[in-house]
Amino acid sequence: MDYNMLINGQMVAGDRMVEVINPATEEVFARVPHATPQQLDDAVAAAAAAQKEWEKTTMAERRAKVEQLAAKIGEHADELARIITLEQGKPLPESAGEVEWSIGYLGHTATLELPNRVIQDDGDFFIETRHKPLGVVGGIIAWNFPLLLCCWKIGPALMAGNAIVLKPAPTTPVSALKLGELCAEVFPAGLVNIITDDNDLGPLMTAHPGISKIGFTGSSETGKRIAAAAANTMKRVTLEMGGNDPAIVMPDVDVQATAEKVFGGAFLNAGQVCLAVKRAYVHNAIYDQFCDALAGIASQAVVDDGLKQGTTVGPIQNKQQYEKVKGYLEDAKASGKVIAGGEVRAGKGYFISPTIVRDVQDGQKIVDEEQFGPILPVIRFDDIDDVIARANNSEYGLGGSVHGADVDKATEVAGRIDSGTIWVNQQLNIGPHIPMAGFKGSGLGVEQSVEGLAEYTQMQVINVART
Repeated sequence: MDYNMLINGQMVAGDRMVEVINPATEEVFARVPHATPQQLDDAVAAAAAAQKEWEKTTMAERRAKVEQLAAKIGEHADELARIITLEQGKPLPESAGEVEWSIGYLGHTATLELPNRVIQDDGDFFIETRHKPLGVVGGIIAWNFPLLLCCWKIGPALMAGNAIVLKPAPTTPVSALKLGELCAEVFPAGLVNIITDDNDLGPLMTAHPGISKIGFTGSSETGKRIAAAAANTMKRVTLEMGGNDPAIVMPDVDVQATAEKVFGGAFLNAGQVCLAVKRAYVHNAIYDQFCDALAGIASQAVVDDGLKQGTTVGPIQNKQQYEKVKGYLEDAKASGKVIAGGEVRAGKGYFISPTIVRDVQDGQKIVDEEQFGPILPVIRFDDIDDVIARANNSEYGLGGSVHGADVDKATEVAGRIDSGTIWVNQQLNIGPHIPMAGFKGSGLGVEQSVEGLAEYTQMQVINVART
């Protein structure tokens, strides 16, 4: 099936078509347009024109339109879930969950406001802060949550009074283009524009003088290039990038219950989650027992096409990442002992079974680098101060977790981890009301919540002399 882009309220073709591959079958299931540099310029110009009118709207008017988009997504939920599974690979129930999350994130973001704040009000001065729109926002989207990440950008951008030009990942563009069809039914022409490429228009977007901010979700290396390119035009940037999230498991936990939490946090979406558990540090007193529990859970996973009923783990999303994860798998086999999974399925599809590798150490590639795939290294520890230092010895700092029956102790340990989000006795508890930020190489700025909304504005101080 062929899809079109959304530019200035119209569904338009590009200069050629790009094939989209189903990662479960390696077959083409859709074709999308390739935008030209001129079409990028057209989208930015349309967004700039629409934004001038949009910023005059009230928050109530903006709220109504964003809520209308959320409702439209709900009307097409089954279709969107199927598209997500076809292009991204995740099991259909996870895709349906992504659609529901998209609706929920838009709905909550529509309730947020940034009221003026009075700093001083006396006989001499009236001083207050206000939040002004930035203008045109460029959104660059990763391939692991192709619909949800679009909504993460659209919601706050529009509620802050901006217009937006979105570019989804070239391997998962279809759900974004379907979203574009729905946006065309809801928003004024030009307010939301969605263009697709073959991984070649990103540099033009980040350097474009008509774009005032880039909101990016993706790899740390790409994020660094975006930050460098944005500097020439002093663009604002929000970068939500990679992580190598540690899970620290104390010796007093319920082993089976905690193993299930850690496994779920590591292997959701075949491990292709920025906030997934990427390395588990387990106290030596329960190390063998915990490894066995993880292996038992992994052995129950059903790895298959996400459209098949009963599938719990789908394929790696694209061939490039598949080859990268296979390299990590070979490193895991060389560095430690694989006690579950480790298989690359023969035949079509980018399938790797959930893999648990034990007896590995810090300093090895499988521990120090972000796998972004279904492999979990499990590392021993004895001393809590030592394991905190090891957990913090990373270029990343996105998320992490601490598990322990002594909740106060686990919470104290959590506060010593250098990451933007640390869960205690849970994994992946995120929401539109919870700020998401990264330490170190995991990002700049904040996503979600009222703090995330503020990232899409410029603060202005009104300072009035009364005498």
